[in-house]
Amino acid sequence: MFKGLLLKRGICKIPLSKGYMLAQARFQPMICGPPGSLFMAQNRTFSIARQCYKQVNIKENDGKIRDDSPSDKFQENPGSEADEGAEMNGEEPGSGKPTHFSEPPKPPLKSATKEQLLARANTVLARVGIRFKWLLKKSNRPFNTDDYLALFSWLVVGNVFLLILGTTTFVLLVIFTINPIFSQEFVARKVGEIMTQNSNLQVTFEHAIVPGWRDGKISFKKCFVSRRPKLARKFVKGSQADAFLRSQEAAEPIDDGNYTQFDLTIEEVNVSFSFRKWMNGTGIIDTMEIKGLRGIVDRTHVHWAKDDDATNYKNKYHFGDFEFNNFVMKDVLFTLLQPAAFRPFKVAIYNCELEKLRKHWLFYDLLNANNVSGLYDDSLFTVHKRQRLDDFEGDVLESELPWKRVTRLRVDSLSVDHLNKGLEGPFGWISAGKVDMMGDVMVPEDARDYNVADIVQIVADSIHKEATRYRNPGVAPKRESRLSPEDVLQFFVLDLTLRLNNVRALVPFQAPELSYVNYALIRPIVAYINLRNAFIEIEARVVKLLADFAGSWTVYDSLLMDDISELVYDSFVNYVADDESRLMRMRKIAFWSVQVLVQVVVLGLGALT
Repeated sequence: MFKGLLLKRGICKIPLSKGYMLAQARFQPMICGPPGSLFMAQNRTFSIARQCYKQVNIKENDGKIRDDSPSDKFQENPGSEADEGAEMNGEEPGSGKPTHFSEPPKPPLKSATKEQLLARANTVLARVGIRFKWLLKKSNRPFNTDDYLALFSWLVVGNVFLLILGTTTFVLLVIFTINPIFSQEFVARKVGEIMTQNSNLQVTFEHAIVPGWRDGKISFKKCFVSRRPKLARKFVKGSQADAFLRSQEAAEPIDDGNYTQFDLTIEEVNVSFSFRKWMNGTGIIDTMEIKGLRGIVDRTHVHWAKDDDATNYKNKYHFGDFEFNNFVMKDVLFTLLQPAAFRPFKVAIYNCELEKLRKHWLFYDLLNANNVSGLYDDSLFTVHKRQRLDDFEGDVLESELPWKRVTRLRVDSLSVDHLNKGLEGPFGWISAGKVDMMGDVMVPEDARDYNVADIVQIVADSIHKEATRYRNPGVAPKRESRLSPEDVLQFFVLDLTLRLNNVRALVPFQAPELSYVNYALIRPIVAYINLRNAFIEIEARVVKLLADFAGSWTVYDSLLMDDISELVYDSFVNYVADDESRLMRMRKIAFWSVQVLVQVVVLGLGALT
């Protein structure tokens, strides 16, 4: 009966078996109750059946049917009798307008699926927003505070991981983001100002900073780097009280300019960064490549105190000193101005490749370069790994190669005036000529790769030579020998060959104050050099501690030049001694020959008589 009434009223066009059964079961006691309750039961049944239909339709659209009882909603919102009568007449409660149930109502937005939301969207931005929200939350509910905090945390943690694992990529993204917002020249100027304030250099970038996506590096175009004395004089307008307070403050140290000054322009600088290196205190720059360097390097302001020691100017290690894992320099040309009114000359570097370049081990890393070629005052120089015939043979025994890495240094036709300036040894006595230098640098790297017996023998020979070398009793040695065969893997070995061509020597006006120089041998050595001036070859082996190269940037502060001078002096002494012994032998041979000739003549005269 109730089902027929529902269909007759036109409340729904489809069977309402589910809603009807729920309504009939709920109001069965009312039908069987006292008279007058039938009409009320019918009205109640119509209202509840329609509500049950709505809930069942929504659950079927979502694909999930939940057993939500409509009696709860009915008990919470019972409504009025007028609204129920309006519902029976097909009108909306409280509005007086007819209600049509021919089409099911649309589901609410919160429970709609992704496809339904995309179908309702009218613009592209709305669809993008729906897809973005569905990607993050898998629902259409609005963002709350927890969602914003989670998104912010995800961005921060993601950027931190990107900064640690790919520092260069992070900086590339930052530059790529900043360049469209600000002017590229503005960004380049600000970066130059920051570098100038945090160093003793004046850095200027003419062009913008370009991110290199192809090679993963950051490129600086048209750079200008300068180091000149800062002006201490400045005018500041203020009151007398301010001037008095400034006078009581500690004065800034005066920059006397006693250092190497330069003005350099660089065509291109490519760098990559490493956050881990920066945390370890080795600088944030991981690799560096320099191309097209031009300028002037001025050392005319450099001066030393009398009896000053070169080791006082070694670099002192500080936390944050740069250590490049790879350094490349190409197309370099600059003019070098030396102190003591030395003539200016050109220095060119065609190619320079270093496995690592460390500020505290600068000179040592240059001696162990992979490849360096250039021109020094029109003299060609090269540094490369020495090529051997057995480098390409795989059946070479490990014991036959006591040195795993041998670096060849070579300088051709170097003017001798680059060696005799400021030196008191034999190089200081040579006034003119050319020098060809060739050396093999051998440095132990791992104990299992070397024949320890050979290294011990080399160190022992060097110690024996130090012990038997002549010592001038009137001059105290500048440094004591620290060579000892205790740790054979901490030594630097240099096999050096010098060829002196067309050299001339002069006796020094003042006797050199060197502990290894014998004053009685100065004139014989000078005479020997002038006599054999066409070609003199000197071979020497230098053995030094690796600790001597810590903080050294030149051959002087590492005391390598002093060691070479001592060995060259020893070679000249041996040559002079050999020449003297040869003359003595010649005299003995001549005297013996004359003696034999006289005896023959005497015997001949005796035979005639």
